[in-house]
Amino acid sequence: MPAPSNAVIAAFGATGTPVLLAGGKGGTWRVGDLAFKPVEFLPETRWRAEVLASLPESVDFRVPKPAKAATGDWAMEGWEASELVAGESDVDRQDEVLRAGIAFHAAIADLPRPSFLDTRDDPWSYGDRVAWEERAVQASPAAKALLTPLLEVRRPVELPSQVVHGDLPGNVLFADGLPPAVIDWPAYWRPTSWAYAVAVADALCWYGAGPPLVARWARLPEWGQMLVRALIYRIVTHDVASTWDTATSRAYRRAIDVVLA
Repeated sequence: MPAPSNAVIAAFGATGTPVLLAGGKGGTWRVGDLAFKPVEFLPETRWRAEVLASLPESVDFRVPKPAKAATGDWAMEGWEASELVAGESDVDRQDEVLRAGIAFHAAIADLPRPSFLDTRDDPWSYGDRVAWEERAVQASPAAKALLTPLLEVRRPVELPSQVVHGDLPGNVLFADGLPPAVIDWPAYWRPTSWAYAVAVADALCWYGAGPPLVARWARLPEWGQMLVRALIYRIVTHDVASTWDTATSRAYRRAIDVVLA
């Protein structure tokens, strides 16, 4: 993806040569002490920036503070910017990822439901709605084979919802002497235990985690059902956004076997 233009860089008050950063979706650039990323859904970008800009400092987590363009908006020409935060992701520190998520969710627990959730339309939103029975399942044969045992055990749950971070794995950064940093926040309106279940499901699929991680967090409300919904969410999203291969199907099957054991 091309770097932000000089006009965009200047509008956010940055100086320097853009450097493409690793991770994410491959479109984030560092310019000076700011990170620039493409806007994916403008109402969400503006909402998130307002929240993060006013979020009090915490001893338990950090967040990147958003930068405002010279126009007074949080976005310009399809780009948003925020301060760079120190740290690296570490897929072996999943318990710490969840603890950072717990602290972050406690800090945003009183936010009202964002109205943009009703109109955001992307593979992740679709997967989330299918997982929570707000959309019918329409899946490829490969996805259906994985979804069938999960759909058979899914049952209604009654838990309070709040705004949550729907993609904690890889988006919690660790730096010596600093609280973990929570970045790249996609907002959802779900029970907090679902957000943690997504993190655990990802760890089971991609980061070598096993039953002990699932067991350590079994105290969370409706943990089994949250894990079922987390896997439905990820499988349906993958089915829409990507393609299937043997290794991917095997990774999901391994996680399903752990969750349903």
